[in-house]
Amino acid sequence: MSATPLAIPQAIHDAPATVLSSGDFPVALRWRGLEPYSQSFDAMRAFTDARTPETQDEIWLVEHPPVFTLGLAGDPAHLLLAESGIPLVKVDRGGQITYHGPGQIVAYLLIDLRRRKLMVRELVRRIEEAVIETLATYNLATDRKAGAPGIYVARHPQGANDRTQAHEGAKIAALGLKIRNGCSYHGVSLNVRMDLQPFLAINPCGYAGLETVDMATLGVAADWRDVALVLAERLALQIGGLPAIAAATTGSTE
Repeated sequence: MSATPLAIPQAIHDAPATVLSSGDFPVALRWRGLEPYSQSFDAMRAFTDARTPETQDEIWLVEHPPVFTLGLAGDPAHLLLAESGIPLVKVDRGGQITYHGPGQIVAYLLIDLRRRKLMVRELVRRIEEAVIETLATYNLATDRKAGAPGIYVARHPQGANDRTQAHEGAKIAALGLKIRNGCSYHGVSLNVRMDLQPFLAINPCGYAGLETVDMATLGVAADWRDVALVLAERLALQIGGLPAIAAATTGSTE
């Protein structure tokens, strides 16, 4: 006899939602606001454990109070300043150590990869492309680095008069996923306007001396929520949705 599926926790459904896409596999967007990391982490795992083949995919947009997170195989030695006053949480995603804090968009992707016939590497590529497209909307040129998931400030032509020249190669977005029963959770973080000082207390994503930057440092004065919506739309499009029309007509219910 098969086990009775768990119900999706009510607290998850209490967060405002917007359907970003139409078609065979719509994507629901939930604005969860400023939320402690542990609360999001527990909710993601509960959602993934409870979901069925009929459960709609979701993207959650969150902003966290200051926290360091360390991936499943992460090395604690990458935390360089143990007495920073910022909590360290060990989590079950891939990757090393990173920082989350106010002014950073965290987009959690609760996606059924099997239903969409997506391999993990392809999902990572599509998430990265969504971030690149989002930043291009604000005239920021960014790119990938081989073997180092995430998004980095692109190299500019010699002599270009651009604030980004001083930060070529700096990381502006980090990515880490967990796949359970063919479904993903965790996701991607994008730095909009934040205190970057805590990144100096770690080797970001395990790379000593890697500069971390935000959109504000690169000269972009953008609203967190506006950037978050663009990112969510691009993510939904990349994973197979049709977000632009629906998002323009429905807006957020928050």
